[in-house]
Amino acid sequence: MAIAPSATEKRIEFSDNQRLIDLCGVCDENLNKIENSLGIHIIRQGNSLSLLGALPQIEVGNQALQSLYERASQGLTINEVEVNQTLEMALNNGEKNKTASDLDETDFNSELEIRTRKRIIAPKSKAQFEYLKNLSSQKITFGIGPAGTGKTYLAVAVAVASLLSKEIDSIVMTRPAVEAGERLGFLPGDMKEKIDPYMQPLYDALHDFLPPGTIEKHLASRTIEIAPLAFMRGRTLSNSFIILDEAQNTTRMQMRMFLTRMGLGSRMTITGDITQIDLPRGQESGLVEAQQILGNIKGIAFSELTARDVMRNRIVSEIIKAYND
Repeated sequence: MAIAPSATEKRIEFSDNQRLIDLCGVCDENLNKIENSLGIHIIRQGNSLSLLGALPQIEVGNQALQSLYERASQGLTINEVEVNQTLEMALNNGEKNKTASDLDETDFNSELEIRTRKRIIAPKSKAQFEYLKNLSSQKITFGIGPAGTGKTYLAVAVAVASLLSKEIDSIVMTRPAVEAGERLGFLPGDMKEKIDPYMQPLYDALHDFLPPGTIEKHLASRTIEIAPLAFMRGRTLSNSFIILDEAQNTTRMQMRMFLTRMGLGSRMTITGDITQIDLPRGQESGLVEAQQILGNIKGIAFSELTARDVMRNRIVSEIIKAYND
């Protein structure tokens, strides 16, 4: 990469060399990603990094590297997703595209962490920070936004942390068994084998936070329950953290049924993407209606996430933006 003779140089010292190694990644792959994204050059010397390039890009690179080092110090794995998210936040801050909150990135990383058996989870954007605050403080939280923004992932993290700390007695996770545009036809097997494909994303999230053996024990004892939405009818769920995923595919009656299942000592989270409704034509989404009629009820919070909050590969954010344009 050619660097102009007038390039600015900034040197950053790091106190913990192991954390710096974690930050840099295998064969410095994380540094290479930052270099290519910002058009700068990064030289690693001992426990320091030297950044060379245009001053605005150097400042963004410095902010991103400091944030990634802090995350590595907290025990978080620094992978491509972390690097992409951190770069986007640093770029947004550099362009002064901030939300109404005046919190700096380091504030919302350090103030709100979710600890589970396998991971420490921290918000990666201000919208995620507000969403996590609602998940921890409100009786009912709606998380609405496109795929990959962490709606369900963060909700499951908070649920698991609440179970481990004995704030609740059980976790109940559900989603409507609606086909995403395909006609899958007859599925072989018993009831569990028929419904598990629909529930797999919830199992995937659990495996990020709990060891497999622990999950099986919780499922067997029903302290963690994963079931289709239809199985919720007639129940009262007390002292539980209850998650409804893919809520855009609930009907009005299903949403009303679900919301009235909440018993004493419980919290609810409803997640969905109103741009991906798979209900039959003419059928109104219960999530869309809930947005319209529940906004003024105390104890109910709505968190909206956007393509900026996508936690997956950076290209997913670009795909979402392209479809929305």
